[in-house]
Amino acid sequence: VQLQASGGGLVQTGGSLRLSCVASGRTSFSWTVAWFRQAPGKEREFVAAIKFNGGHTTIPESMKDRFSISRDNAKNTAYLQMNSLRPEDTAVYYCAAGSSVIQSNRASQTAYGNWGQGTQVTVSS
Repeated sequence: VQLQASGGGLVQTGGSLRLSCVASGRTSFSWTVAWFRQAPGKEREFVAAIKFNGGHTTIPESMKDRFSISRDNAKNTAYLQMNSLRPEDTAVYYCAAGSSVIQSNRASQTAYGNWGQGTQVTVSS
């Protein structure tokens, strides 16, 4: 399976971006797709996840008021909508997919066996 992330860019504080993650190859309706981010000098951080079958989402409480995740099953695409962006949101955003993800490990990088190349998001102050 190949994952292609796109939609990153440079935005001012308070702006919005929508990231896309397109899956191709041997995809599965039972997959969970997640977004992680990694800022310079920091560990990779969980941002959001969505189960393609049913659309159940998981987003950390600290991000729920600004970020949302959705999917289009017909396009094998997951989206991360980011609003009210802040300089601290600056990072490389990665999408990942896994076929054996359960509720308890959704935020864990090790639950995902397929990763995209990342897309840079830069928020200027």
